[in-house]
Order: sequence, then C-alpha cells, then structure tokens
Amino acid sequence: MVRNKLYVLVSTACAAGYIWLFLNYQRSVSDSIEPGVCLFKRLTGIPCPSCGSTRSVLSLLKGDFIGALISNPFGLIILSILILAPLWILYDIVLQKDSLLQVYNRTEIFLRRKWIALPLILLVILNWIWNMYKGL
Repeated sequence: MVRNKLYVLVSTACAAGYIWLFLNYQRSVSDSIEPGVCLFKRLTGIPCPSCGSTRSVLSLLKGDFIGALISNPFGLIILSILILAPLWILYDIVLQKDSLLQVYNRTEIFLRRKWIALPLILLVILNWIWNMYKGL
C-alpha cells in the first residue's frame, strides 16, 4: 500500500470513529438508550462479532474497564487505534517518515502466516459465539 493512501484511509476511519462515538455518546446520555446500530443484526437477528464494540469503547472512556471487556474485548483494540493512529500519522508527517507504513506492511506479512491467522480467526469466532450467548 502507498503511504499517503494508507494515511488518508486510517485518518478517515479514525474521524468516522470519533463522529460515531460522539453521536452514540450524545444519544445514550440524552435518551438513556444503549448505543448501537448493527446492520448485520438488523438483517439476521444475530449479533456480529463486533457487536458491543461501541458500548465497550464508551465504557472505557468512562473508566469502566470490566464493563468494556464484557461488552466486547475488541473495544480495547479499537480505542487504542483511535488514540495512537492519528498521533503516529502526525509524527510521520512532521518528521517526514513512513514508520506507520513500514509497521503496517510487516504486520500484514506476519498475519498472513497460518499459525498466526488461524488462532486469530478462532478468537473472532469465539467472540461471536460469546456475543450470541450474551444476547447482544
């Protein structure tokens, strides 16, 4: 992937994530309604593997670590990316580096290994089963 394309994609995804969190935070405060709109769940009635991620990130922002893990452990990864990615991009732009691109490329190669990819896929499936068990 080309550096600028990756940085625009990650920046856009982070901006969309911030907007999504802001809207859901406002909605949950004003309406006292649990956040979340999952198209997969609306169509199938079954929660997707990422169902509960918004609640998880909002719980983390409120300092409720246990609530975040119960909602969806992926929230930890999402919040980490939302915090670190813009800072990393800014670092690369200011210092005219491409360290994020280099790490992205190495990570992509690493994740393509079957002995890494298969356990990660299994974790996603187990999280999906857990989401269904919890009745999200």
